[in-house]
Amino acid sequence: MTDKIIQADGAAVTPEGLAQPQAEAPHPAGSVRARRRFLLLLTAMAVLSAMDRQILAVVVEPVKAEFGLSDLQIGLVSGLGFALSFSLLGVPLGRVADRVERRSLIAFTRGLGGLVAALAAGATGFWTLMVSRSGSALSDAGGAPASMSLIADLYAPAQRSRAMSVFGVGSALGAMLALVLGSWMAQRWGWRATLAIVGASAVVPALMLRLFMREPPRGAAPQIVQDASGAGAVALVWRAPVARWLMVGAAFTLLAGYSFGAWNFSYLVRSHGLSLRHAGWVSGLAAIASVAGSLVAGALADRLVRRRHARWQIGVPLCGVTLAMPIGLLYFALPAGQAGAAALMVSLFAFFIAWWVAPCYAALSLVVPHQRRATASAMVMLAGSIVGGGIGPIFTGALSAWLTPWLHGQALRAALICTVALMSLSVYAFWRAMRAYPAALRGMADSAAATPAQPAV
Repeated sequence: MTDKIIQADGAAVTPEGLAQPQAEAPHPAGSVRARRRFLLLLTAMAVLSAMDRQILAVVVEPVKAEFGLSDLQIGLVSGLGFALSFSLLGVPLGRVADRVERRSLIAFTRGLGGLVAALAAGATGFWTLMVSRSGSALSDAGGAPASMSLIADLYAPAQRSRAMSVFGVGSALGAMLALVLGSWMAQRWGWRATLAIVGASAVVPALMLRLFMREPPRGAAPQIVQDASGAGAVALVWRAPVARWLMVGAAFTLLAGYSFGAWNFSYLVRSHGLSLRHAGWVSGLAAIASVAGSLVAGALADRLVRRRHARWQIGVPLCGVTLAMPIGLLYFALPAGQAGAAALMVSLFAFFIAWWVAPCYAALSLVVPHQRRATASAMVMLAGSIVGGGIGPIFTGALSAWLTPWLHGQALRAALICTVALMSLSVYAFWRAMRAYPAALRGMADSAAATPAQPAV
């Protein structure tokens, strides 16, 4: 083996696992400013999609009171409606994104998904609320994997974690806007008008993307797409140990994250006696911390990979979930009425749990050929959606309902403690992915070295 092996997308890996940047040629996707505009527009659409996904947690109390819904039914609406739709759409639309113009696919699914979600303003009960959640699922299933594939083509490997972290803050910013601005809107105009405004706002940036942005070329170098068995893209991604363990890690991290997001607003109201507005401010602080955590994780991963070892690409997420779990457990151990301490602990939990997102998706883009990047991203999102978005809020709501006869006002607290404790499975999964990561990088480098070089674009 030579001292440096150049991957198909330009990264260099030494035999010791160190990743080293290469000199940059003129980028085929355009100037730095053009790429930043593209990234910011993709992030803006992710913000609005996340805001729509989170807004139901903000208005859960008035919705529950108007329709007489139980905690289990709220869990089904906030989790299962999205998860079922995403499970049907996520991987197929990821495969489509690997084959068609991603710009048009993102614009269509983000815009149409927002309009479908806005129909929740006319909901008449449990079933119509659940159906409206399919809009958020369409937006994420068509928009997120294709966006990550685009970002991987817009930015070199040495900058990719940072770029992914900028896109990743869309979820936290959307949650923050839902919790702060959404709670204000709900108090001023009611929950129906709030859902309509948030959903329909996705149309404008979707049109801007379709009309004013240019699709960047996909990876410039050829890569091996099929093996001798003729297996499909989904099977090939699943066979890769790094991708498989990242899916497991994402699933159980999001099990805690989605459950926390769906129920913490109600927990602050029930256990700490906060008003909707004050609970929104506390949760908003946590969303700001999540934004900071995502940006720190992206920059930290790029720096540690460049200066230390390639394993830090997944070592950063491992550190994040390892720190977030005990902080979350300590938060739910706080006595009632400790609003200041609760705000601090929620913010720390949100800061560290956000560390997994950007480095993990950047790692995935480096160990999966560019012809399967959107599919791989969709599979990780699907695992998180089913276990996190689908099972998480339902599991927490059902456990809270089951414990209520014994624990009364403490049932939700106990259910959330059990959910956060399951992050121990995330710690194990990310550790396994980290161990397999250097070998996967070398395998991609060997495949690229065995493929004849093409002229630069």
